[in-house]
Parts: sequence; structure tokens; C-alpha cells
Amino acid sequence: MAPPMSAGAFLDTLRAEGVTVVEVGDWQHHNRNHKGPWGPVHGVMIHHTVTSGSERTVKLCRAGYPELPGPLCHGVITKDGRVHLVGYGRANHAGLGDDEVLRAVIAERGLPLDNEANTDGNRHFYGFECENLGDGEDPWPQEQLTAVERVAAALCRHHGWTERSVIGHREWQPGKVDPRGFTMPWLRERIAERLKG
Repeated sequence: MAPPMSAGAFLDTLRAEGVTVVEVGDWQHHNRNHKGPWGPVHGVMIHHTVTSGSERTVKLCRAGYPELPGPLCHGVITKDGRVHLVGYGRANHAGLGDDEVLRAVIAERGLPLDNEANTDGNRHFYGFECENLGDGEDPWPQEQLTAVERVAAALCRHHGWTERSVIGHREWQPGKVDPRGFTMPWLRERIAERLKG
């Protein structure tokens, strides 16, 4: 169980891992905390946006849309490898997911199949949206994949978590397919290697 770090510590933690950060507006205070608690945090969730165009993607993830107000994540990882911080605190990214998956993340063991949606993930996960169409054909540039790896490793390092605290949206909520274009076991292997350094 870990309380969320302060926004300042979050920023410092990402930069210490070599992440190129872009601060978007008053991101430190842009959140959905009035809708429920933020924390304790147990892991990092990775998504793809189903959008193209970095500027448009960042704006959408910051503002959201009528059915789902922003922020839709904490950071947007664009194809050039930059991480645009759009919010901090509770964000509309994880939705309801499987309580057994959450228990596995907390215990840092292999994930069960997500087969129900009964637990508030927005409370318990840092969320990063990655600019990609999610069609299995849109490329993932190396700069972007390295940024995903660095972001996740940074938060794991800060909280003393292993790579098993990093999950994909598809591993949390039944019916979700993101991120698509790489596998989460592959990403976790890369994170584990980075955490050894």
C-alpha cells in the first residue's frame, strides 16, 4: 500500500529516470478528486489512445469529452517519446476492473484473467495514454517505447515495486484491448532490466 507521491515528487521522479517531460497547463491540480479518493496507489496502467496527431491527442486527454471528462490519464506519451503531463490525482483512465487482478498486482504475482468489473481502478493506478491508433498496424517508434519503459520504471523504483506492478488496460477490464502493438510481458521484461540498473 502506497500513498500517491506529491505532484512535485512525481515530476522529479520521471526526470530522474531520463523522461522528457512537457508540463501542460496547471496539470498538478487538474484531476477528478471530487468524484472519489485518489490512493492508495498500487501500480501503473498503460493504454493506447486510438488517436493520431500529438497536439490533438494531448488536448483530448487533458479535457476529455462530454461522456468522460478529463483528465483521461496522468501523462500522454507521444510518438516522439515526450511525456505530456495533463493531470495529477484521480483521472478517468482505468474505470472498473477485476478485484482479483488488483490483488495480484498488490502481491506482485502473475495476473489472473480479468473476468469482472467490480473495483475502482481510477483510485489505485497511475495512468499513461500512448499515442497510437491501436489497430495493430500503427507503428510504435523506439523513442515512444523507451519512454513507456522509463515512466513505468520510474514509478516502480520510487515506490519499491517490481515490474509486476505494471499492467495494460486489457489486463484490468474485460473487453479492453489496449495497449495493442506490443505485449505486456515483453514490456515488463524491459522494465525489469531497467530496474536492475
